[in-house]
Amino acid sequence: MINTRPQVNPGPVEDCLREPAVVDADGEIIVAILAGQPSRFRLLYRRHQQRVRSLLFQLCGPSALDDLVQEVFLRVWKGLPRMERRAKFTTWLYRITCNVASDFRRQAGKRRQQAETLQYEAHTLAPAPDLLELHYQDLVQRGLAVLKVDQRTVLVLHDLEGLAQKEVSEILRIPVGTVKSRLFHARQNLRQFLYQEGIAL
Repeated sequence: MINTRPQVNPGPVEDCLREPAVVDADGEIIVAILAGQPSRFRLLYRRHQQRVRSLLFQLCGPSALDDLVQEVFLRVWKGLPRMERRAKFTTWLYRITCNVASDFRRQAGKRRQQAETLQYEAHTLAPAPDLLELHYQDLVQRGLAVLKVDQRTVLVLHDLEGLAQKEVSEILRIPVGTVKSRLFHARQNLRQFLYQEGIAL
């Protein structure tokens, strides 16, 4: 578990407490953490770890998934004092998650992960899916694996995570027009892959 405490600048914390800039649940937890209640960080972890895990799985596959999740929240912990007060926490969290995924893929270099490593691994107690469902999940994972990293990231954030194009642009710090372009090509390439596998959309 993370033992170090983030360096706190009392000024911004006091400002946050006075101003109505942070009114959501995440914001209240962050204010409490920066005000000297580091144990509240567990609440942030519990609220968002499954979402982070899901995104990392889609971007990186199951390899080193637990380590990647821990790296995301380590960066969150260290970065909280520097987070813009009026920034949306989930946007900031997604940006960190995408950066961790990008670092992981860059370190992996040209070594492409084999299709079998992309098999679906459930982390919930949901009932086991039938064979047809597993087949389509595997196809989607293999389809994502053939996309370029920038296309894959946009497709996962928008189509699988359900984020608006504007928020995707904020997370990746690219224009909305670029998001639309990457999304178009990602869908086109994924559709072509699925067509080659005998599935027409």
